[in-house]
Amino acid sequence: MTAPAYAATTDVPADRSRAEIEKAVRRYGGRRFMYGWEEDGPDPRAVVAFVINDRQVRFLLPMPDAQDRQFTHTPARGNRRSPAEQEKAYEQAVRSRWRSLGLVIRAKLEAVASGIVTFEDEFMAHLVLPEGDTVGQRMHPVLAQTFSEGRTPPSLLPPVHLALEAAR
Repeated sequence: MTAPAYAATTDVPADRSRAEIEKAVRRYGGRRFMYGWEEDGPDPRAVVAFVINDRQVRFLLPMPDAQDRQFTHTPARGNRRSPAEQEKAYEQAVRSRWRSLGLVIRAKLEAVASGIVTFEDEFMAHLVLPEGDTVGQRMHPVLAQTFSEGRTPPSLLPPVHLALEAAR
């Protein structure tokens, strides 16, 4: 069983969550901010981008498909929802995703401000490279190949028998 989505029952509108993200970016030194969205195509998504410390950051927020069964049918019995019920369920999922993105960005900015991590380490996957893609987009295929070939580092933990002997 999976955990319910963060803010699964929030009534905070998506535009308020976006405004809170923008406010946080400004509070932590952001100089530019933008957002946009696209619903057509196979991957509906929103984008939030900003500049802090002369670094461009971009988050792509996958949006749910309004025609997905989770919105068109009830979860318990699988009955078809009315168009109004479908819209309500879909909008709830959109609100939840925007709340989640706000939580992530604010937490990252606070971790940097608190000195827990550096800006580059915390936002690395979302830093925009000169060619326009992010570090994460560039690294995903490299990581997939590395792990599929079994070229992973040895465990960071000592073997259990050594840890038990050290504890004696």
